Amino acid sequence: MPPIHDNNKYVRIGNQTAFSAQSPELPFDFALNSGFDAFEWFSDKKSWGQGWDIMDADTQTRRRIREDAISHNITMSVHCPAEANPMSDDFKDTFIKHIEFACDIGASNINIHLFTEQGIEGYMKSLIPLIGITAKAKINLSIENTTITGPDDFNRLFSMINKTLPAIKHVGMCLDIGHANIFHETRNDFLRFIDRLDVPVIHIHAHENFGDIDNHQTLFTGPSKLNSLGLRGFVKRMTDRRFNGLIIMEQWPDPPELLINARLGLLDFFRDLPYA
Repeated sequence: MPPIHDNNKYVRIGNQTAFSAQSPELPFDFALNSGFDAFEWFSDKKSWGQGWDIMDADTQTRRRIREDAISHNITMSVHCPAEANPMSDDFKDTFIKHIEFACDIGASNINIHLFTEQGIEGYMKSLIPLIGITAKAKINLSIENTTITGPDDFNRLFSMINKTLPAIKHVGMCLDIGHANIFHETRNDFLRFIDRLDVPVIHIHAHENFGDIDNHQTLFTGPSKLNSLGLRGFVKRMTDRRFNGLIIMEQWPDPPELLINARLGLLDFFRDLPYA
């Protein structure tokens, strides 16, 4: 995976597929044309047909995605459906299909959500075969916080992972800063959520809100439009952690050029910090 800073002190920041886009290919084409260096494919196709799903990508399409990503220096991630729970009976088939897609397009990471309804221990046990599958595929596995899962849940989960599989290095957390800002114990204070984490953060989903609803506002259009201290604090914490994953902006705004402004704003914050 790319370092947080290359010789130009850049990090890899990009966008994601979105069911709100007029056509499924628009967000990826936008990334290609805007000089982004990261992209995430999220299976979020709706029942009425709008959105994108891995089954929409045939062999030729997958080959083109891989070739386009290589030629434009884009590192990619794959996001399993939000409702895909490793403890459900049909999850393994869904996961394998997404791993196959990730391998076909040359993605470096696959992302799933943390579910705690049946207990952290049960979830941990359901991860073991997934950890083996991703290790064999040489793809990182990131586990994302939702609006109802907190830092203590992740600390406990990764403590179990470390005890059960201490040599594993390719599994970590996907930190969703918008979800962290809604979590009831850290509402409107996602930095406190981060400060309570004692886990490896290997992937990031970036959007913002006012602590009320998960409306995925583009960075610098919500709270940070008037006060950027939160995002500056986030960048400082990720730099201190030597984060070296992808930062994915999870929205398709109108106009989409807001994504360019958000990416450039974050990059400016990273450039302002020494990487020690």
